[in-house]
Amino acid sequence: MNFELNETHRMIQETARQFAHEELAPSADERDEKELFPHEQIKKLGELGFMGMMVPEEYGGAGLDTVSYVIAMEEISKVDASCGVIMSVNNSLVCYGLTKHGTEEQKKKFLVPLATGKKLGAFALSEPEAGSDATNQHTTAVRDGDHYILNGIKNWITNGVNADYIIVIAQTDPSKGHKGISAFIVEKGMPGFSHGKKERKLGIRSSDTVSLTFDNIRVPKENMIGEEGFGFKFAMMTLEGGRIGIASQALGIAQGCLDAALNYSKQRKAFGKPISELQIIQFKLADMATDIEAARLLTYQAAILKEAGLPYAKQAAMAKLWASKTAVKCALEAIQVHGGYGYVREYNVERYLRDAKITEIYEGTSEIQHIVISRALLKD
Repeated sequence: MNFELNETHRMIQETARQFAHEELAPSADERDEKELFPHEQIKKLGELGFMGMMVPEEYGGAGLDTVSYVIAMEEISKVDASCGVIMSVNNSLVCYGLTKHGTEEQKKKFLVPLATGKKLGAFALSEPEAGSDATNQHTTAVRDGDHYILNGIKNWITNGVNADYIIVIAQTDPSKGHKGISAFIVEKGMPGFSHGKKERKLGIRSSDTVSLTFDNIRVPKENMIGEEGFGFKFAMMTLEGGRIGIASQALGIAQGCLDAALNYSKQRKAFGKPISELQIIQFKLADMATDIEAARLLTYQAAILKEAGLPYAKQAAMAKLWASKTAVKCALEAIQVHGGYGYVREYNVERYLRDAKITEIYEGTSEIQHIVISRALLKD
């Protein structure tokens, strides 16, 4: 495995890093505190090609590889994890699924505006009684001529308020269990579609998370992704790629924590010298850096396998499991290095901790990642 970034990767890294510091950093704290969606910032990310990074150029995307996406996600999330998750959902859960499994008509109608950033996507799988158990779908889609009548509730939907298109997983034949689950594209504004109030969250507060209600929505059959019964398989394959996105987000948070701890330790003095000269602080920094590098290598490995068309589910689960754990650990250590200052909002590290925790929960909890990894090991 070649660990050197090529010229394109370095260009992506520098562009994303510059954007994060110039466009995201100045307003990240205010948007977090006031729960403000980053409309202008997301629009600019789309103009840079970061909202459809792996989509072929013929459909409005940047036509880049998965490693480029990982690099950009890390740089964006290093400064603003809320923008990171908005970008991740649009790239990993919406554009990727449509690129791989959408019809030509669906790609022209939905994928092109999503990839160019003119429209925003969401992915609706979780329900009040179907979180980690994604087979327990209560949302139904009943065939009625050239349409399906969609009824149900989805919750914890990132981008739910601002999304123009939502990929919805619903039960079309309950007698077949998970083989009777299908996937549909629901368009904002369809009669019967509504969203609940924004959830008040611990972290990633600049992104919106809501429940969605589908009340007798008539969805054209042309909006079904694949055939009837393909939905569960589609969702699981999509989430495999999504885990690489969340691992990248967690990696960015962790690296942001290390950067903040390094800078502070060089400036803060105790006992007549910078605390960076204290061995206990040096050991904390060393452990953080080592864990981050391990997370980065796991994430890159999963991205390279995915790009090569090889099985990557186990590696993606490992990357998400370790990177999310590392993000939380590094945020706690960064706060400890900052001491009392780490506990107040004047410094970013308390926000990093609040943002980090969700990476251990969404797109498959850490417990689910253990199941995925252990099953793959036993199968091998």
